[in-house]
Amino acid sequence: MAIIRPREVEFVSYPYEWAFSQLREAALLTLEIQARALRAGMWLRDASAYNVQFDRGRPVLIDSLSFAPADVTRPWPAYRQFCQHFLAPLALMARRDVRLGLLLRDFIDGLPLDLAAGLLPGRTRLNPGLLAHLHAHAGAERRALRAPIPTAASAAAASAAAAAGTPARGPMSAMRHEALLDSLRRTTESLRWEPAGLWTEYGLQTSYTERAAASKRGIVERMLTAAGGRTVWDVGANTGTYSDLAAGSGRMVLAFDQDAASVEHHWRSLTPERRASILPLVMDLTNTSPALGWGLEERRSVLDRGPADVVMALALVHHLAIASNVPLPRIASVMGRAGRRLIVEFVPKEDPMTRQLLAARPDIFPSYTLDGFRDAFAAEFSLTEEVRVDDSLRTLFLMERR
Repeated sequence: MAIIRPREVEFVSYPYEWAFSQLREAALLTLEIQARALRAGMWLRDASAYNVQFDRGRPVLIDSLSFAPADVTRPWPAYRQFCQHFLAPLALMARRDVRLGLLLRDFIDGLPLDLAAGLLPGRTRLNPGLLAHLHAHAGAERRALRAPIPTAASAAAASAAAAAGTPARGPMSAMRHEALLDSLRRTTESLRWEPAGLWTEYGLQTSYTERAAASKRGIVERMLTAAGGRTVWDVGANTGTYSDLAAGSGRMVLAFDQDAASVEHHWRSLTPERRASILPLVMDLTNTSPALGWGLEERRSVLDRGPADVVMALALVHHLAIASNVPLPRIASVMGRAGRRLIVEFVPKEDPMTRQLLAARPDIFPSYTLDGFRDAFAAEFSLTEEVRVDDSLRTLFLMERR
């Protein structure tokens, strides 16, 4: 007898927060588990992306109740769900625009195949896998809806049989299931996306001199030691320069950034050892993941999944306050909800990066000053330490939530 002893995942992330490669890895894991299950006379009844979590650097299946005895004469019951949750968003991200992965936030039961097929470039019909599993699958669903007794299952069965090389009304077999999984695996592996975004090079474009960069690193490292804790949220992490620093001493770091290219680059750059302690995720702090689903309880908002022991907000506040028009007190309030302690950087108007933000708009931010920053954050935090970065106009703060 075998006993499954579950343990709690440190942080539950959702598919619409994953980088392209993370979603792709979760898809390939699902197919690998389905193949192993078939060899044992079982199959997955569900192929939801929400059944996968990233735990200590690797995707893991968390829904053991998805396994059921397989009837290989019938189509895989989770085939349609796999296409909606994995193949359709991956194809849109790779062949149209990576930001379309955010559609998973609106369609938490998976992307409708007719929508995905309509958004894909026409040339994707030349790809045999995308033709069978998305375009033909969507067409089969449309025909099923016009049938006297329409069922999504019948459409998925017809498409699965066609992809496996079986007539739509003919029986499946173990060999046909293997062919279907092989086709899905090869199609998924063929989808690739190379990140190229504005912010992937941002770390090289700051106003820091070498002396200032070394000073900032030393101050942040000292503040992390003083803050303690096991969990760190690095908001506005870019490609993870300071996430790596925060991951020392056994900390778990969530590295949030709004730019999908930066998050993709960060994930790819991590060694397996560093992935065990750093999880990059796509997150726009001005439009964070909300509570979703029935009763707003199926998927929790990002703030409801906290608070972190420490929040790092480095070179971020000026973007929120000036580029996104978020008042400093509102920024402080969200930071207070996100973490117990805060390491935050203030970049004044005189700094070249802030001047760049103000170059294309009028300065309507009279309270955006060092004193205004102190006053706004004092409502939420007590000040532990304030340090000016050497050879720089910037200031770093260590604060604790009141």
